[in-house]
Amino acid sequence: MNGDAYEYRHVVGIEDTDLLGNVNYVNYIRWQGRAREMFLRDYVPDVVAGFADGVRLLTVSCRCDYLRELAVFDEVVIRMRQGELGQTQSVMTYEYWRQLPDGGEELVATGEQRIACVRPDEHGRMVPARIPEQMRRLLEQVQSPSTRR
Repeated sequence: MNGDAYEYRHVVGIEDTDLLGNVNYVNYIRWQGRAREMFLRDYVPDVVAGFADGVRLLTVSCRCDYLRELAVFDEVVIRMRQGELGQTQSVMTYEYWRQLPDGGEELVATGEQRIACVRPDEHGRMVPARIPEQMRRLLEQVQSPSTRR
């Protein structure tokens, strides 16, 4: 983690690009999910391994705003922060930073993802579930200063 953000680093490969040589838009969303998964793997592997009482994560919505294009071999750091944190849902915010040769960074995209915790009820339907406590404590560590209570 870098301060109040979790960082996922990615080097753009040919498979990430379209026919024009730019990163295909769908990859930005894929990288959001990857950052979230690696965050959980790195900091709460027992929650991921078991998800007590059958609790699962469900992506409710996601978005990405594209500011600049990325191309093959660009190095990008995706910084994930906790936004709104409720009892059963969480909003993660994302910033995509291109690493520049001079050591600087350029913001190339921003995004957001809402996730919900669910579990099957007695009929097998998914119903809201509380965010597991260990996961909640971890999410609070990467909560954006503007959303802290």
